[in-house]
Amino acid sequence: MPKPYPSEFRDDVVRVAQNREPGVTIEQIAKDFGVHPMTLQKWLHRAKVEEGTAPGQSRSEEAEIRELRKRNRLLEQENEVLRRAAAYLSQANLPGKGVSDKRWIWPGVH
Repeated sequence: MPKPYPSEFRDDVVRVAQNREPGVTIEQIAKDFGVHPMTLQKWLHRAKVEEGTAPGQSRSEEAEIRELRKRNRLLEQENEVLRRAAAYLSQANLPGKGVSDKRWIWPGVH
């Protein structure tokens, strides 16, 4: 897998591509910076998403969603533990189970 480009480099290339002169193509800019044209297209699209001018989720929104999903999994696990504990404790309160206040009367003993 190729090594990712530094974010400063990506930002600079995107800035140049966004502010290019008329007649200068994305392919020419990509070639000048030594990146594949499709890579530059992806960077430009990501920049538009981050700016809010293109549909999609920004990196901060993606991070927030990941964090919320992680928190949701944790809460679901905690709920399952509580459900099991409640079921276990409710079994102790059923008649014939656990400690009872009734005194047993043995046959023949009064």
